[in-house]
Amino acid sequence: MTGTEPAVPLIDTSRPHPARVYDWFLGGKDNYPVDEELGRRITALQGDAPRHARANRRFMARATRAVVRETGIRQFLDVGSGIPTEPNLHQVAQSVVPDARVVYVDNDPIVLAHAQALLSGTPEGATEYVQADAREPEWILERAASVLDFDRPVALSLVALLHFIADDDGAHDLVDTLVGALAPGSCLVLSAMTADFDPENVHRGIAAYAASGVTLVARSHAEMGQFFEGLALLEPGIVSLSDWRPDAGENGEKEGPVSLYGAVGLKR
Repeated sequence: MTGTEPAVPLIDTSRPHPARVYDWFLGGKDNYPVDEELGRRITALQGDAPRHARANRRFMARATRAVVRETGIRQFLDVGSGIPTEPNLHQVAQSVVPDARVVYVDNDPIVLAHAQALLSGTPEGATEYVQADAREPEWILERAASVLDFDRPVALSLVALLHFIADDDGAHDLVDTLVGALAPGSCLVLSAMTADFDPENVHRGIAAYAASGVTLVARSHAEMGQFFEGLALLEPGIVSLSDWRPDAGENGEKEGPVSLYGAVGLKR
């Protein structure tokens, strides 16, 4: 850890950014034409992409509630938080335990511009935003320690993040570093893309992202499991998001198969 705060990058509107494309999938307005263009290309190739994005948000909410209720965790580190989209993680957690403490991390300056929406939590709790790249785990931990007590359990949320980071770009190193800093009783909440269910469409989407200069990685069930080595998986284990403790008819939308795996692991 250098202790030197990284410079905030300028918003680059010439290339799509995953957080802004995701915002477009969710019907948000905090994206640019280049993001919309890629979103439309992905949707033309894979019509379920917006539904998968919504399913991912619902998984985040279900997993957050499960962690609070089943483990008693009151602290959350959300890396790759994205542009604020209600309900945000702190809203879900603090609706169950008002004193929950949440630190959000992202590297898109447009997220920083909207960080105030992420900081309006309950008076009893605390929320903070850290501008950092996920591949700087030591820096993230240093900054997050001003809000979170790493001697106590923390839920680490890596939702829809790791499919933008290849193995040779440090995906396992960042998970190992962050999980390694957590106290026993902590949790890893993770969702990531897979081609196990719909390989043809998923690989088309990967090619479209690659053509726009964005890395996208699909991992198998076994590869997903490597991120949870040494952790005890909560039921139902590593499954498609639509099968992770689904709420029937949630938001009036029936969930079919989703090409993302989701799981929650407990550090003992």
